[in-house]
Amino acid sequence: MSVTQQQVLDALAKVASPRGTALTAANVLSAVSVTDGKVFFSINVDAAEARAWESVRAQAEAAVRAIPGVTVALIALTAERKAGAAAAPAPSAHRHTHGVPPVSAHRPPQSPTSPMSKQAEIPGIAAVIAVASGKGGVGKSTTALNLALGLRDLGLRVGLLDADIYGPSVPRLTGIREKPQLNDDKKMIPIPRFGLAIMSIGFLVEEDTAMIWRGPMVMSAITQMLRDVAWGTLDILVVDMPPGTGDAQLTLAQNVPLKGAVIISTPQDLSLIDARRGLAMFKKVNVPVLGIVENMSYFQCPHCGTKSDIFGHGGARHEAERLAVPFLGEIPLHMSIRATSDSGTPVVESEPDGPHAAIYRAIGAKVRDQLKGVIAAA
Repeated sequence: MSVTQQQVLDALAKVASPRGTALTAANVLSAVSVTDGKVFFSINVDAAEARAWESVRAQAEAAVRAIPGVTVALIALTAERKAGAAAAPAPSAHRHTHGVPPVSAHRPPQSPTSPMSKQAEIPGIAAVIAVASGKGGVGKSTTALNLALGLRDLGLRVGLLDADIYGPSVPRLTGIREKPQLNDDKKMIPIPRFGLAIMSIGFLVEEDTAMIWRGPMVMSAITQMLRDVAWGTLDILVVDMPPGTGDAQLTLAQNVPLKGAVIISTPQDLSLIDARRGLAMFKKVNVPVLGIVENMSYFQCPHCGTKSDIFGHGGARHEAERLAVPFLGEIPLHMSIRATSDSGTPVVESEPDGPHAAIYRAIGAKVRDQLKGVIAAA
């Protein structure tokens, strides 16, 4: 049964705002997006009113979910402070409310008033790790997927969450076209592929859809992808993060006690500068840095075997030494890695006995060894 935008608006008209008017008449709704039973929109209010609107957001979500044919409802409460207004108290903790203040440099990260105190483990998952980069275009998603496969080859139960919601790459990298189903608890079931449990925002929208979302909606989406997915029992959940050091990274660190972060960089100076920022951000929120990977480390000619340092070489290793964090390994710029990624058959899966699969497994072994205590305890 196809769900229409008008059905959603009709359902929201029955929800009363704190002002006593229908939600649809309160001038707070963003554009409502409806695609194949998936509904996305935000409620935009002043920060001073945010607390009063928390229950309205919950009622709106319940009303939308009750529409026959709706499979996913993602509704964010966006609270903004008007220019010149005093900062409002933060709303009480709620898994879909994200008016949380930034981490204070003058407050212990785990103090009762810190956003980090709202962290909660995901049942059944021993360790959640982030694969991040300071900038785009460094091969982060390809590395995250092949790292997850390398960890799988080491005998671990592994999941992959594509949290790069502005430009999800995992559907293309894995060749997955189907949509996730819901279980009896209305949680999305990850799609199994290559022995991994995989979830991506790209499974819920069309590939060419422009993901123009405001910060609080970004945070709401990532929270839902973490909490409203039936992950089952996993040793490691690998999270492919968006590039940069913004809302998505902070949301993940505030929601889940990350057991570590892997930073992806290329050897060139500009990439290393951005990688340094990413590393500093994770350290600031008390997330252990498992190490740095130098991607596109060198180009090896498939015909003559000559190595060429197109982007320089060894920069990430030197940076790791300078910052006293582990250096996890070098991944070459090679046609087979690119071709297998484009075809949806990642190189660790399609060429398991090849040299590149061995590199990813070696990196995975270094990550696993740092997480052994956590996995064993779980």
